[in-house]
Amino acid sequence: MAINLKAEIRNVAGKGAARSVRNNKNIPAVIYGEKKAPVAIELNGRDFEMLIKTPGLRTKLFQIETPNGTEDAMLMDIQYHPVSDAAIHADFKRIDVKSPVNVSVPVEVINMETSKGLKLGGVLNFAVRKVALRGLIHNIPEKITIDLSNLTIGDSVHGTDLVLPEGVELGLHQAELAFATIGGKMPDEEAAKAAAAPAAETAKK
Repeated sequence: MAINLKAEIRNVAGKGAARSVRNNKNIPAVIYGEKKAPVAIELNGRDFEMLIKTPGLRTKLFQIETPNGTEDAMLMDIQYHPVSDAAIHADFKRIDVKSPVNVSVPVEVINMETSKGLKLGGVLNFAVRKVALRGLIHNIPEKITIDLSNLTIGDSVHGTDLVLPEGVELGLHQAELAFATIGGKMPDEEAAKAAAAPAAETAKK
């Protein structure tokens, strides 16, 4: 579902003009891409600060309504004040909703408490926490989950093992990445080594 934003056109660009926008408690922003000229816009500061608390904004379609018409776009970047941490600028990229987009989304592990491997004393190595995906904006998920329930010691989850929504595919170089691995030694192996150690010491004597 698209996020609707209303924006005013900024007719004057530059640092001074952006500072003036911020002094009015609003957020300067820009819409660019799709071989069209960039458009400088101004967003309601209070509304935008509330909006950016929403999870998964980078995977959402924004429909930005301006006096010049409505733009379909994705949120690409937010700049924050180094002291107050308040949003001070936003970048939006125009998209064609009928064409695939490339997006990076977070990866989340679930069911750690029931994981076979972790119960056996294994250690989770959650190495890659974002995955590059390609698909229509309406099909891109907010995140990808890895279910650890049935994973045991020595098991790994690669890009090709991830469960993706229909119409969404992995981005370049993602297939062979090991996103999560449960490392460690199986308990039986450890026990065998512990039992063998005293026997080995006795044999040396």
